[in-house]
Amino acid sequence: MFEAVIDEKQLRRAFGCFPSGIAAICADVDGTPIGVAASSFTSVSLEPPLVSVSMRHASTTWPSLRTRRRLGLSVLGEEQEGVCRRLAGAADHRFSESDWTSSTGGGVFVEGATLWLDCSIHAEVPAGDHDVILLRVHNLRVDPDIAPLVFHGSRFRRLATA
Repeated sequence: MFEAVIDEKQLRRAFGCFPSGIAAICADVDGTPIGVAASSFTSVSLEPPLVSVSMRHASTTWPSLRTRRRLGLSVLGEEQEGVCRRLAGAADHRFSESDWTSSTGGGVFVEGATLWLDCSIHAEVPAGDHDVILLRVHNLRVDPDIAPLVFHGSRFRRLATA
């Protein structure tokens, strides 16, 4: 039933069986918004208020983000597939055609998201080819009427309404 050798392609396909939301982790760096998309966002703790995301060691954006005092985390809404694709693409086009807001602390938030979390880095834990980043939540804004963007089986999906 189980194969003895797991290759990266099989593992990606297996991990894709678990649906996830998409979070944009962004900050203002010298007046320019920078950010990445992550499907690894999850809640961690109520006291203290912590969430986590995972960042690849090979990321060229994370080294700049991790130096910021505050990070904006936006859980993207179901209409924001284009925003997600741009955040996952070339760095110089990530914020084209996207409306965004920055906080006084330097976090950048994507307009139209279902959730905004104003965060700072609480801890970084090495985990294979990624680091698990624990983020402390300082402030938030929620809009539960906006359905989240869902990623499952290597494609975007929508939640069904009951």
